[in-house]
Amino acid sequence: MAVQDNTYIKLTAAGLNMIQQALSIFDSDLRLSVSNRRYQTMFDLPDWLVTPGAAFEDTIRYLVARGEYGTVEEIEEAVRIRVEAARAFVPHYMERERANGRWISVEGAPLPQGGWVTVYTDITEVKLQERLLQAHSEELSSEVLAHAERLAQTNRALAASNAALEQAKRELTEMEARTRLTTEMMPAHIAHIDRTQRYTFSNRRLSSVFPGLPQNIVGLSAQDALGPVYAKIGPWLDRVLAGENMVQEFTHDASGRRIRLALTPDQIGDGPINGIYVMSMDVTEEAQARAALAQTRKRELAAQLSSGLAHDFGNLLTIILGLQGQLARRTDLPEPVQQAIQSTIAAARRGGVLLERIATMSGAREIRAQPTDLAALLDDLQLMARPTLPAEISLDVRRDDMPLMMLDPGMVQDCLLNLILNARDALAPVGGRITVAARRLGETWLELTVSDTGAGFSQDALTHAMDPFFTTKGSAGTGLGLAMVYDQITLSGGTMRLGNVAAGGAEVTLRLPFKPAPLRASPAAGLALLVEDTDTIRETVREMLRDLGHTVIEATSHDEALALLDLPELGLVISDINLGQGASGLDLLRICQTRGLQRLHLMTALPAGDALHAAARAEFPVLSKPFTLHDLRIALEAPA
Repeated sequence: MAVQDNTYIKLTAAGLNMIQQALSIFDSDLRLSVSNRRYQTMFDLPDWLVTPGAAFEDTIRYLVARGEYGTVEEIEEAVRIRVEAARAFVPHYMERERANGRWISVEGAPLPQGGWVTVYTDITEVKLQERLLQAHSEELSSEVLAHAERLAQTNRALAASNAALEQAKRELTEMEARTRLTTEMMPAHIAHIDRTQRYTFSNRRLSSVFPGLPQNIVGLSAQDALGPVYAKIGPWLDRVLAGENMVQEFTHDASGRRIRLALTPDQIGDGPINGIYVMSMDVTEEAQARAALAQTRKRELAAQLSSGLAHDFGNLLTIILGLQGQLARRTDLPEPVQQAIQSTIAAARRGGVLLERIATMSGAREIRAQPTDLAALLDDLQLMARPTLPAEISLDVRRDDMPLMMLDPGMVQDCLLNLILNARDALAPVGGRITVAARRLGETWLELTVSDTGAGFSQDALTHAMDPFFTTKGSAGTGLGLAMVYDQITLSGGTMRLGNVAAGGAEVTLRLPFKPAPLRASPAAGLALLVEDTDTIRETVREMLRDLGHTVIEATSHDEALALLDLPELGLVISDINLGQGASGLDLLRICQTRGLQRLHLMTALPAGDALHAAARAEFPVLSKPFTLHDLRIALEAPA
């Protein structure tokens, strides 16, 4: 690379030396960067003043002292004036007579990176011709001669101005190209529309923010370019043209994306508004994260408010149940009193169920997304739901083909089953059809709908159905079913919408972020160590591991497992956390780590809130019991 650079410098210098004009380039620090041989010979400069890095001030001092600018009494003052003029450099053209009687033209232009280039042309011959013409043309009026001289000078100045304009044009073109390249790289649509709402600029990313809209829109009106979206945006454009800055968020109905739109008037000071600067960007993931965070904060607040009440209320219910139980065991009470006692006990138990559901809604709930086969999940849902439905109610499940999705399968099944049971109650006792549908909405949402052929939601239900304790079932309902579904879906960054279908019946639409599971190769099966102190569980897990292609060796305790860790080919250790007496499975896996084993997994029936479970989960993957073969496969395939 250095050889190429040196060759380039030599070729450039040779080319500059061939031109008949003198040329010099000084940088922003007023030091010589480039000059040609004609520059040195024209001004008879010593070598040290044509060496790159020579100071402009030294060159001027040398020329002033030598009389280049005529007789100068204060040399340093003359140098200072010319150096200050150079620091405030502006494009210029001038002609002057040198001390040796020759005439030169001086044409200077600034450089974009600072400094300037100056071209010196010997115009002595031109001047001599002008004088000769004047001397031999006495018949020409003095005005004509003066005009000719002025015209010649003007033409030379015009040529210099044209060169400066061409340079400015090139710089402007390069700046525009860089600006367009920069805007086209941004993940947002940036545009400008004029007062007639016609696009005058666009970075051609409209279709990436609004799928289905055109890419090249310059020259189109906003209504033609935006299509159905204009109905939402049009009124905002009118307000911005009236002088209002605006930032709005809205949902693009066709794709389900959440869009943030920033509109700024094109106005300088108090002048007229010439149009609108527009920036729109897809903030769907941000909106999903905001919704999940807001729901988490609501749950934390609800937990704080309800924990104390639930504790005291639970104690009261315990006392009521205890006293009523004592009365219920008496045999000498009249029948009406016995009935009142049983009713009181039933009401107290119902209060206990409500407390449990409130704790479920407000307590900690961790979304455990994992690669999920949606088709298998819906098949399992049908198996669970059909036995709960009477013969006069049918269940129809429809789905699009989809890749493995990152979902919390337990949460999704719970929500759908809750909605199916609600639909069952709405269809009783006449019967009808319940439809569960799953479809992909662009690259943004997985949409799940549960609809029925019943009477549909009342207006009151559409307004309040997701409020806790709202129910249309009277004493038979708790009013927490839909509220719990809303809580879980929102916690996942999704949305829930209630409506009535045109043909009759209710419809609940759940939208969850569309997140395909990352593709990864299944780890190779090999020798696996299974550590479990319960025989029946060990046998079950052993068969699952064999179904996945593993060769299995077994241990029932921490110490027994330690003796097997040095076996060659051992590639997987899966252990229960509790191993009876002695050290735990967590202790075992910590030792496995020190011996270089990498595929380490724990399993447990302990609740997620248990201290040992939480400590284990902080270090190793933990599989909660009970689990299926599919659950085990997903856990073993997950990256460490």
